[in-house]
Amino acid sequence: MRKTLVALALVGAALWCLPMTPAHAQATRTWVSGVGDDANPCSRTAPCKTFAGAISKTANGGEIDALDPGGFGALTITKSITIDGGGGQVASVLVTGTNGIVITATATDVIILKNLRFQGVLGNGGNPGNAGQTAIKILSPGAAMVVIENVEIYGFAINGIQDTRAAGGKLNVKNTTIYNVAGTGILVNGGAGAARLDAAIVESDISFAGTGITAANGPHVTVKRTTVSNSKFNALDVENAGTVMNFDDGIVSNSATGIFTTASGQLFMSNSDIVNNTTGANGAWNSYLNNRISGNGSPGTGPTAASPGQQ
Repeated sequence: MRKTLVALALVGAALWCLPMTPAHAQATRTWVSGVGDDANPCSRTAPCKTFAGAISKTANGGEIDALDPGGFGALTITKSITIDGGGGQVASVLVTGTNGIVITATATDVIILKNLRFQGVLGNGGNPGNAGQTAIKILSPGAAMVVIENVEIYGFAINGIQDTRAAGGKLNVKNTTIYNVAGTGILVNGGAGAARLDAAIVESDISFAGTGITAANGPHVTVKRTTVSNSKFNALDVENAGTVMNFDDGIVSNSATGIFTTASGQLFMSNSDIVNNTTGANGAWNSYLNNRISGNGSPGTGPTAASPGQQ
């Protein structure tokens, strides 16, 4: 009996020394599925149903992946995360009366959104007041870097992508399509001076929005190989002191006004087409004299010649 008690004591001591795993440890990678359940651990074999269900089980800096097609719901992001809808399938966020994804992370976080579709149901025959508000909304401090790649946005009553980080940061939008948005396709507003907000929009298409791209209150925005067309008001809107937009290798077409700038906003254009707008330009803008301007109802304001290195 004494030998048995000693043996049990030794086993207990050994177990006490083993590292303990928390009962609800967060995984580096989690999964969602159209037939998942948020009560699951969000593993590949037991996926969750929604992004909101998965993010609470995903470690800071981790990744949520979509296993198969599905509608994965609205989400608020407060930490570093990658959300990947996967290639060749529909990973959708369909919302009415609210925003799609809202980012309110800390100033050091990195957010990556890729291979996703956002549907706000504006223009589907229903009440416009019930449409989704903004597809992707980035608020202060809202992360050090936000990457949006291979995303489709349509049917929203306010904006497609809205970035209003007053404390600055980086935004990269690539291979993204935005259309049928009542407000602005991409709005970059704020982040002046030492806390500058920098945005790059590359190889994207923005059409049938109220305004295509707006830069205001101090950011620097670079737009390359992008088409902005069929805007109800302005295709490109550059406002306020310290705001700079560079638009290269793109098309501005079929809008009420192709280019709109205030006296203090700066727009530099190179190797681009400004065609078939009601008014080509309203306000001062700078050209490297290799743009093509034709077919506008009125050419509007002519450009100032820009020199290499000027900005």
